[in-house]
Amino acid sequence: MKTVWTWSPQARAQLRNIDLENAIRILKALTGLADTGEGDVKQLHGSSSGTMRLRVGSWRVRYRYLEPGHSLVLAVEKRGDAYRH
Repeated sequence: MKTVWTWSPQARAQLRNIDLENAIRILKALTGLADTGEGDVKQLHGSSSGTMRLRVGSWRVRYRYLEPGHSLVLAVEKRGDAYRH
């Protein structure tokens, strides 16, 4: 089942602030994950329990499954900033 992505206002703003080349890489990675289920994905633990992480080069996309076929992108951050919450 293909995934439909919904973007939080924070994630949308973060994506707009990324250079075009990396933003396109991130969008392609999310499309690939939605279409095939393939990607460098890990489930986060601790205070981020229930959240998934997609690695795209030095960028991290945090998202959460809402229901089958529907996910919410929570944040798009550089690797060094992604885990400081």
